[in-house]
Amino acid sequence: MSYEDSARIINDDIFDLVNSCFDEEKSSRNIEGRLNFFNTYNDYFVLTDDGSYSINSKEINHKIETLHTSTGAISESFEKFIKPMKFDYDSDIAVLDICAGLGYNSSAAISDFIEHGSDSNLKIDMVEISPATLACGLLVPSPIKEHDITKKAIENELIAQDYATLSMEKCQIPENIEINVYIEDARQTVQKLNDNTYDAIFLDPFSQNMAPELFSLEFFKEFKRVIKEDGIVATYTSSAPIRAAFIEAGFYIGQGPIFGRKQGGTLASPNPLMLDTSLPKNDEIRIALSDVGIPFRDPNLNNSSEYILEKRTEERHSARHNTKISSAVKTPIFLGNEMDDEKLKRRVERNLAKMNIPSTTSPEAFYIIECEENYSKKQDSENNSRNRILDMEKRLKKVKSGNYDFT
Repeated sequence: MSYEDSARIINDDIFDLVNSCFDEEKSSRNIEGRLNFFNTYNDYFVLTDDGSYSINSKEINHKIETLHTSTGAISESFEKFIKPMKFDYDSDIAVLDICAGLGYNSSAAISDFIEHGSDSNLKIDMVEISPATLACGLLVPSPIKEHDITKKAIENELIAQDYATLSMEKCQIPENIEINVYIEDARQTVQKLNDNTYDAIFLDPFSQNMAPELFSLEFFKEFKRVIKEDGIVATYTSSAPIRAAFIEAGFYIGQGPIFGRKQGGTLASPNPLMLDTSLPKNDEIRIALSDVGIPFRDPNLNNSSEYILEKRTEERHSARHNTKISSAVKTPIFLGNEMDDEKLKRRVERNLAKMNIPSTTSPEAFYIIECEENYSKKQDSENNSRNRILDMEKRLKKVKSGNYDFT
């Protein structure tokens, strides 16, 4: 199986139907297939609460999900990827849209840019490995009028790639908007991009278990190279290994908006002043101290998903009780707290003892999490999630090695 086949996440049935539709378009040059596709196969599309459509994923772990939250596909784009940005609309803006999918995130960026009436220029680089997924963006009803602009850019590239044949999208791309569509592995695309280019990076893979390669430390190091100093990376996930990878890649991190999920996503920037909200305190502690904070690694930006997941599992096992506290029963979050549940307390303290921490209320415990006494939901250049996490990591290392005098 090729990487493209394994990375593609839309439902197998609609994948085959879309490919057949565009194959027929090439052979017959008949417009009817594309025009009638949505009405013919609308059962494969999922109407979300805001009136925009999503698509079902292929079966993953015996489960099929939609590509977007049921709360609203296009609303999710605005809430998670546009509202957190701090664009200077008097200057040119550049956006990198990773896993562009149906084009909703890029369309939301275009809408926001036009709404602010800027005389500057907008450049969007859309990256999506699956031409069939992009083609689905041509087939769904546009949730906002700016999606028609994105559709035109998608169609142009699908024609250039000999996937589509007919130029049916009539919307013209405004002169001050440039949209480039890359149909390839995002890991290869990002290595070809220029340094210090982007004001925003939208990172929207389906899941870390499906595509850990798009959440790896090395991939984020490329982000650090291509993003501007005041740029912001936005992603929907609150996952510890992703947040840990951002920090190791040199980013500051903060809490993203909560929309359609119980937890907020993640924002990252080279500049701490671009991020307003700290991560939740327990998230910081688990990332800093527990093996759950081991990032995904893809040293040459070319490994398979399975290999990356397997290597992370091995690294977690090796780190547990050696350089990191066991993540079992969320052990680190109990540091500094009295515990009434005796059974849970025994499990927690067994894990702590292996890291030279006698108990949850020992001097060692309080020393490790001392920086959390100054925790503030509002971040600044000094008191922020990144700095607290790095401080706790250093203190844990000292405790484990016995290089700290508590007397």
